[in-house]
Amino acid sequence: MRAAAVQLNSNEDKDRNLARAERLIRAAASDDAELVVLPEKFNVLGRHDAYEAQAEPLDGPTVGWARDLARELCIDLVAGSFVERREGHDKLANTSVHVGPDGELRGVYRKIHMFDVTVAGKAYRESTSQEAGDEVVTSEADGARLGLTVCYDLRFPELYRILAVRGARILTVPAAFTKHTGKAHWDTLVRARAIENQAFVVAAGQIGTHPPDNESFGASQIVDPWGDVLARAPGEEAFVAAELDFARQDAVRESLPSLANRVPSAYEWPEEMHA
Repeated sequence: MRAAAVQLNSNEDKDRNLARAERLIRAAASDDAELVVLPEKFNVLGRHDAYEAQAEPLDGPTVGWARDLARELCIDLVAGSFVERREGHDKLANTSVHVGPDGELRGVYRKIHMFDVTVAGKAYRESTSQEAGDEVVTSEADGARLGLTVCYDLRFPELYRILAVRGARILTVPAAFTKHTGKAHWDTLVRARAIENQAFVVAAGQIGTHPPDNESFGASQIVDPWGDVLARAPGEEAFVAAELDFARQDAVRESLPSLANRVPSAYEWPEEMHA
């Protein structure tokens, strides 16, 4: 399978962002990509009031756009994430969708870990407008199982191990990692999730500045189950693509069977743990 990660510099102009995303998706498909992954909040990235104003339901225009494009290009499209409005919920969700080549939804994942942190003196409070999901989600792309995640999830290895145990061969990471944390941790975390789960990681990031004054790291990349970086984006809007060799993955898992050598009976979580 040939996979591509699309890197964008999204802002609060939805039409602009969709046009830029479509251009790069089409370019990736022309480069024979069969699986294309977009970044986090690819359609709108900015302030909380912009999310409130432009959030959409699952059957809204952004997912409709993704379904039409995947069907036309006959690709599996992981439409990064968008801010979803759900009936009966006071807050929004940060939602990643996997659309198959038939235009049908194959997977819907709502980001579990909210980015409520302070880094380099700057506070980020994702939970101001959004709420955490509570379901671990896999989907199928041409016989290969995907594990769906979003951005800050990358720091929680438990999620990725569950995805691997459930059969995920490819882990998708739409992201908008901050420049500060990205420089320190992005490459290490992406490679770690690939190595420890012996899985391909397709990590599609935002790059550059976004409203109000945030800056994303970029460095979108595709990493193989041995931890080798197969492709890495330059410092601009672009896509990168690579072949995912499942025979190579099988060989890695057979020769160094760390997944098979797990001892679940020895792992016991404390009932309550304080960090």
